[in-house]
Amino acid sequence: MLVMFFRESRVNVPRAEREQKPVYINNDMWNGTFRRNWEGDYHCTRSEIKAMLRDEPEVTADMTVLEDFTMDDLNDEAISGYRNYHSAIRPGHVWEKLSKSDYLEKIGAMGRLKNGELHPTAAGLLMFGEEYRIVRFFPEYFLDYREILDPSIRWTDRIQSSSGDWTGNLFDFFFRVYNKLTRDFEKPFALDGVTRIEDTPVHKAVREALANCIVNTDFYLPRGIVILKEADKIVMQNPGSIRTGKAQMLRGGISDPRNKTIMKMFNLISIGERAGSGVPDIFSVWADKGWCEPVVEEQYQPDRTILTLAFTKKQAEKTSGKNKRKKQAERASRHASLTKTLENKKRILLFLKENGKTQSIEIAEHLQLSQARVRVLLSDLIDEGKILPQGNGRSRYYILSEVKD
Repeated sequence: MLVMFFRESRVNVPRAEREQKPVYINNDMWNGTFRRNWEGDYHCTRSEIKAMLRDEPEVTADMTVLEDFTMDDLNDEAISGYRNYHSAIRPGHVWEKLSKSDYLEKIGAMGRLKNGELHPTAAGLLMFGEEYRIVRFFPEYFLDYREILDPSIRWTDRIQSSSGDWTGNLFDFFFRVYNKLTRDFEKPFALDGVTRIEDTPVHKAVREALANCIVNTDFYLPRGIVILKEADKIVMQNPGSIRTGKAQMLRGGISDPRNKTIMKMFNLISIGERAGSGVPDIFSVWADKGWCEPVVEEQYQPDRTILTLAFTKKQAEKTSGKNKRKKQAERASRHASLTKTLENKKRILLFLKENGKTQSIEIAEHLQLSQARVRVLLSDLIDEGKILPQGNGRSRYYILSEVKD
């Protein structure tokens, strides 16, 4: 009997560079592109492949000059607000006295077509447009801020780009959300001459994180930007993968934003980093405060990046056996509740698939749940883009989002 022993070997396959993607087999990009997550390889969807193609060139998508839009599609108040910030941060700047059109061209908010005509860029529309105009070019565009400080209330404050009571653009969203995120932060009493300094490393870290979330968003992907503020943490979510890869992002040193022009506009008013040190700096600030390390997660199908900034102390994790059992029980209870919620959502989607347009009372009877609970589940599914409401009041019904009435 011949016995052969083989030494176990491992092949390390390096991550493909952005410029090399998509990598596919059988000379078939649309059917032969696969991707690896933490569980194994899976077949990429067309939207994922298109996202890779958008990320491939050095010229980013936000530099696109939009022939069908004009300067009238940009909001004058937002532009004036930006220019005021720029003047305050950089007094006497050489662009300060330029005309509006020349100024917008300099910062990248407008660009010229081959015939010399000046039109807004995608970055200009996103930064200074109004939501109803932005979605004409970016149908999936959505900005959402939710403040959940009382667990008994679904949210204590909310800002949505589609609400219609403000512009819904990135510039206004950034400052509205940043002010709410940092509203309760400690502010030291320090003077620079006669000017009070209220900035701290934590303020700067949150500002950097919010800017990073925006400039790395793929505005062609669904679900939009979602910022959550809870009593003990901030969670920032944006559509799109991490262009440099998670490991490189955590190391720092390489700046490769998905929206280079939007980053330039933020940089001009001293927001955001160009050196690739933004994320390591955030981790450093959290370490200095003794807080739990920030968590960066990547989700797929569709691509999504999630940053969690917790304000809990590391030593708080060392609890007594009794407290530990209590926390485990609480986690188990939350997990059971979440599992039940996900199960009910799946049952709603299946019911709509089988029955077509349906009113909430019918869904409540089928699930044997209260109408109030069903309305919460339906609202969540609308936010997730999985269903659509039709009609108003008692005549309102719901359909699957891919179903056209």
